Amino acid sequence: MAKWSAVFVGFILAIIVKAFFAPYEFVGLLIVGFITGYIAHSGALGGLWNAALAGALGTIIGAILFILVVTFGGSLTGIFGGLTGFTLSGITSLVAILESIIYYAIVMGITGAIGGAISSKNKNSER
Repeated sequence: MAKWSAVFVGFILAIIVKAFFAPYEFVGLLIVGFITGYIAHSGALGGLWNAALAGALGTIIGAILFILVVTFGGSLTGIFGGLTGFTLSGITSLVAILESIIYYAIVMGITGAIGGAISSKNKNSER
C-alpha cells in the first residue's frame, strides 16, 4: 500500500531534480529515492513501491508540464514548436516518456528499497 505523504514528497523532489539539477539527475534520483523510502517506514518492499510510484508520477507530471510550456511557447518557435510539433512527433514522444517512467521508477525504486530497509531496522531496534 502506498503512503501518499512519502510519495508526494518524493514526487516534488523528483520534479525539482528534473527541472533544476538536470546534469546531476542520476545522483539526485538516487538521493530522492532513498529519502522517499526512508519516509515511508514500510520496509524494503514498501520503500521500493513508494519510491517507484513517486518517480513515475514525477515523470508523468514533468512531461505534462513540458507539453504545456512548449504549447504556450508554440507561436514563437514556428511550425515545429508547440502542440503541432508534439503531435508530429507523437509516437516518438510517447516512447521517450515511457522510457523516462521506467528509468525513474527503477533508479528511485532501488534506493527507496534501501531507505525503507534502513528505516524499518531503526523502527525494529527501538522496540
